[in-house]
Amino acid sequence: MLSRIISLLLLSITLTSGASELSVMSFNVRYANPDDGEYIWSSRAERVCTAIRFYAPDVLGTQEVLHPQLMDMKRMLPEYAVVGVGRDDGAAAGEYAALWYRSDRFLLADSGNFWFSATPHVAGSLGWDAACVRIATWARLTDRISGRQLIALNTHLDHVGRHARTLGARLILSTLDSLRRDFPDAPVIVTGDFNSSPSDTVIIDILSRGIISDTYTQAPIVYGPIWTFHDFDRTPLSRRERIDYIFFSSPLLPLRYASLAERSEQGLFLSDHCPILAYFLW
Repeated sequence: MLSRIISLLLLSITLTSGASELSVMSFNVRYANPDDGEYIWSSRAERVCTAIRFYAPDVLGTQEVLHPQLMDMKRMLPEYAVVGVGRDDGAAAGEYAALWYRSDRFLLADSGNFWFSATPHVAGSLGWDAACVRIATWARLTDRISGRQLIALNTHLDHVGRHARTLGARLILSTLDSLRRDFPDAPVIVTGDFNSSPSDTVIIDILSRGIISDTYTQAPIVYGPIWTFHDFDRTPLSRRERIDYIFFSSPLLPLRYASLAERSEQGLFLSDHCPILAYFLW
């Protein structure tokens, strides 16, 4: 009942203040591994893109995207523009932390990338105790109708290096602080696979800074399982964790959050992660 009352109040604010709704998705699509059997990319690509088109997020952060996958997605998602580079060389080699936005709603004002290392602007630099080169992609978007600015950042932290995850998260926050310096009223959206559960010190440290908040804990309506990573259904339910996040800052107000654990008629997941989806009042 309380959630419904909150939603109605937010709707009332929307109608009287000219505020709008913003939808955001984070989706680790799983890299195109030729050994994935029934989950090989060629058998999933159309379903993945159809799901994205159905939910139609305004902003979409994708992880583990290899260049051929990026080309497939660009072809099947013509309503989206995308920014990002391959993490290995700053061009097309290695995984992208690709950031997509609906081109009918937003114009790209500025964008960039940085690497999680002691030399964040050196393409392909490996940081600290990380097992892989890791990258973040950011964009400043201009709403075509209102002219308001939105800062979006998408990333994928390392799955092995705890020190790399900790310092990488701090680099994200310092970058956001820099990006907002000239646009203090611009809300921030951060999407990504953080390879960290909510109880991990990495996430605790991120939230303790008071810059961004976790949509899952703040949204009045939450749908779907708490977990996001299931390894193509191979991880036992008791061991599944929430490691994918949509973080936000004011003046955005979270309305709804979902972890989309949907399957095909053959019982197959879209990826080894659930895409997560959130709606905000802006």
